[in-house]
Amino acid sequence: MVTIQSQKGTPTRGLLALLLLSYSIGASAQTPAPPDPERWNIFYQATSIGQYHGTFRSPYSGPFSLQNYPERDVSLTTTLFFAFRLENSTMLIFDPEIAGGKGLSGVNGLANSPNGELPRVATATPKPSIARLYISHDFGFGSEKESVDSDENQLAGQRPMNRYTIDVGRFAITDFFDDNKYSHDPRTQFMGWAVMYNGAWDYPADTRGYTWGWVHELHLRNWSLRYASTAMPRVANGLRFDRRLFVNRGDVFEGEYRYSLKKHAGIIRAMPYINHANAGTYADAVRLAEQNGGTPSVIATRKNGTLKYGIGLNMEQEITKDIGVFARLGWNDGKTESFAFTAIDRLATGGVSLTGTRWHRPFDTVATELTASGISGVHALYLARGGYDFLISDGRLQYGPEYIWESYYNARLFPGFFASFDLQHVSNPAYNQQRGPVWIPSLRLHFEVGKNTFRDKH
Repeated sequence: MVTIQSQKGTPTRGLLALLLLSYSIGASAQTPAPPDPERWNIFYQATSIGQYHGTFRSPYSGPFSLQNYPERDVSLTTTLFFAFRLENSTMLIFDPEIAGGKGLSGVNGLANSPNGELPRVATATPKPSIARLYISHDFGFGSEKESVDSDENQLAGQRPMNRYTIDVGRFAITDFFDDNKYSHDPRTQFMGWAVMYNGAWDYPADTRGYTWGWVHELHLRNWSLRYASTAMPRVANGLRFDRRLFVNRGDVFEGEYRYSLKKHAGIIRAMPYINHANAGTYADAVRLAEQNGGTPSVIATRKNGTLKYGIGLNMEQEITKDIGVFARLGWNDGKTESFAFTAIDRLATGGVSLTGTRWHRPFDTVATELTASGISGVHALYLARGGYDFLISDGRLQYGPEYIWESYYNARLFPGFFASFDLQHVSNPAYNQQRGPVWIPSLRLHFEVGKNTFRDKH
């Protein structure tokens, strides 16, 4: 140890302190300051999906059956994502979109429909619409910050680690709820409706998959709590919204816990929901048909404020840097008609996703999953007697769970452009053991451009 002494022979502690302070100031001066928050950004995407199925066993069919002759259909969506910072903690999101195309059998005949882009499509001819138009504001508390990258509907900068956020306007409620790293985006991941989102969640939306309302989120380091109240469509799968929000609306809650397992990230989510809609019930429809004769119709039993409730569970877990697994479970009461999403009352799905680093393709993904969908007893009875939902009805029914195994390979051909081959095998389409199985191959082309498109980051 070297001791600096003054002329009087005593350690010069003041000089040491001054040297240390000078070093500290110099080191601080070399530490880069956080970048200025991004004021605005623009991203763009275009996705086209072509699907095909051939003939399959079909002793009979109904008004909403998957047709048993060969079909080829194509969908197209293009979206502009614009984000603008109004002030430090407030953003404006505006996403115009053009969507069009057709689905197999008019998007009928399967509960777990195979093309996840079709909720954006209202007509075969591509038409423009406003997908999102909302304001987001953070109320931060505490000094801790987290960095946010520039992305679709997200501005780069610093956000409070502990914050309360309100989003108000038009959006897809699935932008905020039931997220999953490995299965949430049909433009680059799985395409089945009940795989991209929880199929047993009859989430509030119009034909295009969007709604109006507000979302509240409390975000902490390891926890998030969310609540949303949004508009329901006037009729099942309709384009116009019911404005009687004190009578008909959708309320959804979600608790999210983030953790690490041997340094690999994992998330668990629980999502109860309650819908009020001008909807009918299957039991009333069956009872009315027994009294008056004829085929049961849930439309004839619709009443304002009819309650539908359920819960979804969602898990994702990184196994290694390149391998992840996921699972979802879903349940709803099964008494009230399928109104806004699809005809599923029970759900179990799980799968695995692998990036292509091991074969020197770090931007490619290969993944596979299995989804089992089911309906309640009274729902099955309603379909067996010839009733129909807005997506399925074969005129009769020998009930069995609908199983769909889906696998895809998504390849980046060059920065910003991806091509995917997807294959789905369907057993018991629309819960009918007397029809199917069906193979559905798909080709997907996806283009995206934005600030980081041509940077090779992984």
